[in-house]
Amino acid sequence: MKRTLVISGSGGQGVMSAGVMIAQTAVDAGNCATYLPEYGPEQRGGSAKCTVVVDENEIISPLASKCDTLIVMNEQAYEKFAKTLRAGGILVANTSRVESEIKKDGITVVEVPADDLAVELGNIKCANIILMGALVGSEAGIISEDAILKSLDKKFASKKKEVLELNHKALQLGIEYGKKAIG
Repeated sequence: MKRTLVISGSGGQGVMSAGVMIAQTAVDAGNCATYLPEYGPEQRGGSAKCTVVVDENEIISPLASKCDTLIVMNEQAYEKFAKTLRAGGILVANTSRVESEIKKDGITVVEVPADDLAVELGNIKCANIILMGALVGSEAGIISEDAILKSLDKKFASKKKEVLELNHKALQLGIEYGKKAIG
């Protein structure tokens, strides 16, 4: 089944690396995937968005006017892209930076204070991993828990053991939030 994911936030929040990792994980699991990055004119701190399309069949176009799942990493991303989420879709929101009251009409909302949780774990840079975990835990149908764990091990294989352990903890924490939201 074709699934479209949009991830949006600011440069430096790991939007693009999360998108690449999700697309690569889907391909490693035997699916077809496209990854389409979009940047603001700024190098760091400007807007960042990527679209990932995953399907069992060949994907003709990575362009989508609506998405099935949306990860918003800050307030601006929520304001700009919430309207692109299809009815029945899943919204994963970093509530450390999304301050608006989230409209829950006809969608599943996974509220995750990802920045706060990442700081508690010891590194703000793992906030995007927490949000990816929430995506997996919400059963969005894009990637499985086993597939993302393999991908995480592969991505951080050359890093120190502590870095891999931190990212495993971040992923599991996010998965718990995702499961609670659909629970």
